[in-house]
Amino acid sequence: MYTSAKPYFYGTGRRKSSVARVRLYPGTGKITVNNRDIDDYFGLETLKLIINQPLGVTNTFGKFDIVANVTGGGISGQAGAIRHGVSRALLLADESYRPLLKKAGFLTRDPRMKERKKYGLKAARRASQFSKR
Repeated sequence: MYTSAKPYFYGTGRRKSSVARVRLYPGTGKITVNNRDIDDYFGLETLKLIINQPLGVTNTFGKFDIVANVTGGGISGQAGAIRHGVSRALLLADESYRPLLKKAGFLTRDPRMKERKKYGLKAARRASQFSKR
């Protein structure tokens, strides 16, 4: 547990090119992403559900306030990174959550990345199209 003005649990989450720094404060369940409410930041309900999945598995809804700073990637990757960070922070709160989170797959970092562009091609694999003669 880290201490500042209020004690908190910290977890770093990553997915694709997104990085999330997540703090869990004991509280009422308020979620803040980049100093904005979760409803303002994520428009889709599915992305909000993704973020809340670790809390549902560990049955800790309403016990923690989540403050997340997330950068890089798109909104889907950012939601996945926040979920990873929340899961890691929950482990610091209570180590007995590990089997539940591990079984759900929330502790595994998703390693899939964008493939690099290759020389001579327009993208990673896309080549220019030649017409038949």
